[in-house]
Amino acid sequence: MKISVIIPTYNRKSFLLRAVKSVQAQSAHVSEIIVVDDGSTDGTKELIEHENIEYIYQENKGVSSARNCGIKKAKNEWIAFLDSDDEWEPDKVAHHISCHSEHPTLLASFSDELWIRNDKIVNLKPHQKKEEPSFLNSLRLCKIGTSTFFCSRKIFDKVGDFDEGLQVCEDYDLWLRILLEHDIKFINKKLVRKYAGHKNQLSFESPLIDMYRIDALEKHVSSKHKSEVIHELIYKTTILLKGAQKHHNKDVIEYCEKKLKYYLI
Repeated sequence: MKISVIIPTYNRKSFLLRAVKSVQAQSAHVSEIIVVDDGSTDGTKELIEHENIEYIYQENKGVSSARNCGIKKAKNEWIAFLDSDDEWEPDKVAHHISCHSEHPTLLASFSDELWIRNDKIVNLKPHQKKEEPSFLNSLRLCKIGTSTFFCSRKIFDKVGDFDEGLQVCEDYDLWLRILLEHDIKFINKKLVRKYAGHKNQLSFESPLIDMYRIDALEKHVSSKHKSEVIHELIYKTTILLKGAQKHHNKDVIEYCEKKLKYYLI
């Protein structure tokens, strides 16, 4: 099984080498490491110029564009993603190879992850625990961390790449598109270390994140799960409306009221 690993990065010089080294240290062979530099200005290129990797620089277009660039450049059938501020446990790839060997028709899998903040393990709340995903149980929250994801490139031929129009929640959007028609197998092992609490983390810095989840959900209002999708859209839009009313955000209030009027017809 030949594997390409795609690492998008933007001004994460202080973390990137740790991520790259964690791929190089895998117990199972990784054929190709692609770092897509999304317009860094912090000396990223000089940091990794002596590493045995494929380095691609592009003007800043966002993480979805960087990942899609990596997908297009990847030479191998199997693709894994690693965010540049995360790292893999040494047997991460080996577990995925074993999983897909046991399930030869499976196109995608993901693992559990360990969250670390200020050098301490973060105990996740019950609703944050990972589980075998389905389209319906993934509507409320994003079930899969991108750094845990492993797939055949055939999956992108079937459902498309990351949506470059979404500033955040591009992972939530992709998982829903995949799960609508395909299985994603859960490997119940903490094979990724995620580090929280530093700057430049989109999911923490982006305001009104539910607006992006709503955009992703609206792609499925005509699907076989129409009623469940509309129910979730009403739920998310109502929460967003309450927050907008609390902060007197007229634009978001208008956005939510217009959406709810349409959903509640």
